[in-house]
Amino acid sequence: MAVRRRHRLGPGGGRALLGALLLCVWWRAAAERVRYAIAEELGRGSLVGPLARDLGLSADELPARKLQVASAGKKQLKYFTVNEENGNLYVNERLDREEMCGESATCSVSFEALVENPLNIFRVEVAIEDVNDNSPSFSNSALELDIGEWTPPGARFPLEMAHDADSGINSLLTYQLGNNPAFSLVMKESPDGSNQPELVLERALDREKQSSLELLLTAVDGGDPVRSGTIKIRVNVRDANDNPPVFGQDGYRARLLEDAVPGSRVLNVSASDADTGNNARITYGFGKMPAKVLNKFMMDAESGMITLKEALDFEDTRGYTLLVEARDGGGLVAQCKVVVEVLDVNDNVPEITVLSLSSPVPEDAPVGTVVALLNVHDPDSGENGQVSCELSGEAPLSIVASPGGSYKVVTASALDREQASEHRVTVVARDRGRPALSSRKELVLEVSDVNDNAPVFEEAAYSAYVWENNAAGALVLRVQARDADAGANGRVSYWLAGGSAGAAGAAPPVSVEARSGALYAQRSLDYEQCREFAVEVRAQDGGAPARSSTATVRVFVLDRNDNAPRVLWPAAPAAAGEAPAAAAFEVVPRSAEAGYLVAKVVAVDADAGRNAWLSYELVQASEPALFRVGLHSGEVRTARAVSERDAAKQRLVAVVKDHGQPALSATATLHVVLAESLQEALPELSERAAGAEAAAAAELQFYLVLALALLSALLVLSVALAVLARLRRAGPPAVLRCLGAQRFSVAGAAFPADFCEGTLPYSYNLCVAAPARAVPEAAWPPPPPVPVLSAEELLGADSCDRPSQNSSAVVGDPPSLLDTPQVCKG
Repeated sequence: MAVRRRHRLGPGGGRALLGALLLCVWWRAAAERVRYAIAEELGRGSLVGPLARDLGLSADELPARKLQVASAGKKQLKYFTVNEENGNLYVNERLDREEMCGESATCSVSFEALVENPLNIFRVEVAIEDVNDNSPSFSNSALELDIGEWTPPGARFPLEMAHDADSGINSLLTYQLGNNPAFSLVMKESPDGSNQPELVLERALDREKQSSLELLLTAVDGGDPVRSGTIKIRVNVRDANDNPPVFGQDGYRARLLEDAVPGSRVLNVSASDADTGNNARITYGFGKMPAKVLNKFMMDAESGMITLKEALDFEDTRGYTLLVEARDGGGLVAQCKVVVEVLDVNDNVPEITVLSLSSPVPEDAPVGTVVALLNVHDPDSGENGQVSCELSGEAPLSIVASPGGSYKVVTASALDREQASEHRVTVVARDRGRPALSSRKELVLEVSDVNDNAPVFEEAAYSAYVWENNAAGALVLRVQARDADAGANGRVSYWLAGGSAGAAGAAPPVSVEARSGALYAQRSLDYEQCREFAVEVRAQDGGAPARSSTATVRVFVLDRNDNAPRVLWPAAPAAAGEAPAAAAFEVVPRSAEAGYLVAKVVAVDADAGRNAWLSYELVQASEPALFRVGLHSGEVRTARAVSERDAAKQRLVAVVKDHGQPALSATATLHVVLAESLQEALPELSERAAGAEAAAAAELQFYLVLALALLSALLVLSVALAVLARLRRAGPPAVLRCLGAQRFSVAGAAFPADFCEGTLPYSYNLCVAAPARAVPEAAWPPPPPVPVLSAEELLGADSCDRPSQNSSAVVGDPPSLLDTPQVCKG
């Protein structure tokens, strides 16, 4: 399990505690940093630490906060993972410190932990501690040394240093030499602090006695458990060369820009040898080094010039240590170290990583709402790695820097979806190198709709014109309201909210279709009853809460020529069923001259406009040339002087016509008597009245006879149908009962029960079959005598008197025969 580092209070514990309290105040405002330390080589799934608990998150909050690992570098994400259920940090793949950090003294992996609701970011650093998993190793399995026999005791011969990929105490090496009286082993401290093993000649060698020696060198590290590596040393005893090469410096240092092209010169090393001849001829080469170092540099064996072989990358490796060897012709070798420092060049653009993007965002989001979290990383160092960010584009957004290279994109002003349903901004990250490098990342932020707009009618008030006598359901008008919102918030429905369409509680004359806003007439309109009315139409959207607005619709009813002129004077003849009105007549003296005003026809028309403009015309007259009527005034005047030849009684028929399309008309009948005085006109009037009464009586008698004939036919038909139905139920023998002993006759009254004026006397006798059960003949009393009335009494009756009970039904009649047809004057 990983160990979370805790620092102990030293002698200045009070001051440290005060600093810790001040740090807690800053803790909530800045990105938090959590540190863990784990050993390398842990297997996948190993626990690193309780990340959720260390961040102050409870188990109940985990599903909502969505704890996750994020990083600007992709390779950091593969090492660790967070369990969504318990919030613990686990190893995602095997960690090899040597592969991850190389020879660096410290090794750690940094990444960000991201939580949502609300959004926050925490810095997590995991230190990878070395374990002794690598044994010391030599580049060669065997080493050969040529030592002259003249070499004096005490001479030293540098040996190859073993390499241990571990770090710290695990890489501290000690060397042991196998038991041999001719040699001993000493350690020489190098300028960089490492120990260089050297072989010391303890006594002079005698080639004649022993031409070669075999030694075993063991390198032991400081780990627990201890690991070791060995190399065999073969010493060949030779003659003559007793001076090794000597470098001009104990160590060399060079600086090289990372953009140096392959083939560039790095450094020229030089060594000298006090010997002469072939023993003084020196060749140069590299000692034991990692393969990636050997791939980067090459050396000229004759001149000692070191040149660049492959391109450098400061972000990958910031320096190299080269082990250079100088070997003389006698086989003596000298070594020195060349440290090459790689200088950074601004060759990396900033990397923008979108950690979180809240899209869509509601348009009513408050100012300052975080809509995106970004991480910007530049692998360069110094000013080349210092990055600043800004937003490019017209959008109500701003960017705010956070510790750890993170940035927040927040709303700078209120959003309005109706003005812009989405915002496109470009995040520009620019470093401070020379020349500066920049990168861009486009963010698309969609704005979700909120019901903040009420429907708006195209017009605040509408006017519609409808002809009267329209068909029910006819389209009157179509209103339309638009809602700038989207979806259900912009879906508009309509209904009537009120108006002046009629009395309170009365159904409005129009209805509105909820979806289309079309107004339809509920019934036929009548201009003469209602010339105009207004209704309030409400438009409401489908949001929650809903928003609405109203508009006034004023409907004007247009007149049609559906009313004929009505004559007020002279009075029109009485209609059927009405009391006859007195005939209108005018007395005109025979001395009347042309232009004499006889009468004035007075008429009105319920319509309006041209439909109510009346004109008068004389269409019938006893003496057409005697009278004329005013076209627009309706005044009846004499067209010429009255003469003695003119008849005393004149009948005039005038037609009153309106100007509608089509035109409607009415007639007025005027009786004129030509007489000097009223006494002279009375005989003419009496004759006219008697003739009129005789004509009316004759007409009334005709209609009475016709009605009686129709009633008689209906009665006979009803009786025949009843007899047939009874015979059908009783069977054929029941028909013959009418002629047998059980026959009986039922006679109705001579006149119907409700006798009315104008009905002639009539009676019916009916022979029917007896009921199924036997009934004594005594149970059927004979009918009473029928009252007989004279025709004069019938025709002279003033009112319709109901006959007595004896005349309407026979006592003891069966119920089926009591419903006798009745006739009553309307």
